[in-house]
Amino acid sequence: MARPDGRGPDELRPVTLTRGWSTHPEGSVLVEFGGTRVLCTASVTEGVPRWRKGSGLGWVTAEYAMLPRATNTRSDRESVKGRVGGRTHEISRLIGRSLRACIDLKALGENSVVLDCDVLQADGGTRTAAITGAYVALHDAVGWLAARKSLAGKPENVMHRSVAAVSVGIIAGEARLDLCYEEDVAAEVDMNVVCTGAGDFVEVQGTGEAGVFAREQLDTLLDLAVAGCAELAEAQRKALS
Repeated sequence: MARPDGRGPDELRPVTLTRGWSTHPEGSVLVEFGGTRVLCTASVTEGVPRWRKGSGLGWVTAEYAMLPRATNTRSDRESVKGRVGGRTHEISRLIGRSLRACIDLKALGENSVVLDCDVLQADGGTRTAAITGAYVALHDAVGWLAARKSLAGKPENVMHRSVAAVSVGIIAGEARLDLCYEEDVAAEVDMNVVCTGAGDFVEVQGTGEAGVFAREQLDTLLDLAVAGCAELAEAQRKALS
C-alpha cells in the first residue's frame, strides 16, 4: 500500500524550521512537517511562579492550541467554550515535559519561559512538530537571556541537549515514519516518540488503535522513531547554526 505522498516507509516529510518568524517574542519558529505548520514562540519573564521562588531554579512550561480552521472543518475556539479540552491540556503538558528535559533549570536561574505552540495548519503530527520547533524557539530565548547576562550559569550549560519528536505507526501491516493525517486516522498502531539528540528517550506514547502489537513491531517502530529524530536533530542544528 503506497503512502499518500509517495514517501518511503522510513522517510520524513519535508521539514522546515524558520527562525524569527514573529517579531515580538524572545524566540519564535515556524515549523513545517509537510502540510503541518505550527508557530512556536518563546516568551521570557523575569522571576518564577510563587511555588518556585527562592529555589534558584528557573521554569519552562508550554501551551498548545489549534486555530479554528487548521483542519478540514472549523472547530470552536476553546476560549469560547470556556474550558480547555483534555487533548489540548495533555499536549501542552507533553510539550512542557519534553522541553524541560533539555534545559538545566539551575543554570537558567529564576527566569521563566513560556512556549506557545499554535497550530496554523494540521496534517498529522502537530504535537511532534510543536516539540521540534519549540526546542529551537527555546534555544533562541536562552540566547536572548545570555546576551543580557541574565542567566545563573554559563550559556553553554543551560541547553545541555537537544530534543525532537516524531510520530510512527503501523498502517496495513507496514511500519511508517512521520504519519500524515490520512495515515494517522487509519493506523492500527499509533505512537509519538520524543528523543534527545543522542537518541535517548524522553517520552514514548503508543497505543494499539485497532488491536494489539507485538514486541518485534514495537522495536521496529522505536528504531524508526530514533532514526527520524536524529534527522530532525540535524535540521535543528542547521537552523541554529
